[in-house]
Amino acid sequence: MLPWKRVFRPLAALLLAAAAVTVPAVSAAHAESATGTTAETTAETAAVTASASGWNDYRCKPSAAHPRPVVLVHGTLGNSVDNWLALAPYLTVRGYCVFSVDYGQLPGVPLFHGLGPIDASAGQLSVFVDKVLAATGAAEVDLVGHSQGGMMPRYYLKFLGGAAKVGALVGLAPDNHGATLGGLTNLLPYFPGAEDLITAATPGLADQMPGSAFLAKLNAGGDTVPGVRYTVIATQYDEVATPWRSQYLSGSGVRNVLLQDLCPLDLSEHVAIALFDRIAFHEVANALDPAHATATTCASALS
Repeated sequence: MLPWKRVFRPLAALLLAAAAVTVPAVSAAHAESATGTTAETTAETAAVTASASGWNDYRCKPSAAHPRPVVLVHGTLGNSVDNWLALAPYLTVRGYCVFSVDYGQLPGVPLFHGLGPIDASAGQLSVFVDKVLAATGAAEVDLVGHSQGGMMPRYYLKFLGGAAKVGALVGLAPDNHGATLGGLTNLLPYFPGAEDLITAATPGLADQMPGSAFLAKLNAGGDTVPGVRYTVIATQYDEVATPWRSQYLSGSGVRNVLLQDLCPLDLSEHVAIALFDRIAFHEVANALDPAHATATTCASALS
């Protein structure tokens, strides 16, 4: 490859990453103007869709086999429905009460969430967990999160009293120590003002950059808190939470899992691991109910 191409390719990728933030907001604004559909109406429709699919049913009462409701926490640019169209039904048919939360919404940006300040998002998670506990009568929930959704709950556990209300946190490709986007964040200093723009427009993205004040606070004094079981499920093909080993946690009650150690044929990357990878789903189920765990293999894709 010619030297200029080596430079151009990461620059192009950086521009695409920026477009992923700006285009959805513009498109959503045009769509709302054209159709008259509001963000609130979209959210209500999503809630009905989820409930009809067996999750976000506040009449659900946890069973003795699965006494803790499962709260699903979407990733950056995700939402409470689209992120979980496969995993939520996977868990409900296995007898879990399943709920999914929206967090980190920016004004005028429907559907694409997880962009607000992460400490504020953790506060939204706290309110949602209390709502689930009140509705179900459970003493604790388990949390399953993708990307930012696997990392953000650690703030809730550590600083907002969540450890007393959570049995387990399962992270699918969580950016526990930041997301370099394959090293693209290292290019920001070469674009004057770019980091300030991201911080102002999408603080949730800025908080996830390695070295951010948020991550320094989150990880100071250790990755975990007592009383919570932690599972990290990573893929070596991750192109967002990179390097992928940075997803791993250290501390007591931690299990770090690489998908390719379970099935070398699994090619899932950052998004696929949460959207449709049943091998990863099987390992989620093991983490939620370790007493009845079964071996996760390539054959788990068919279970």
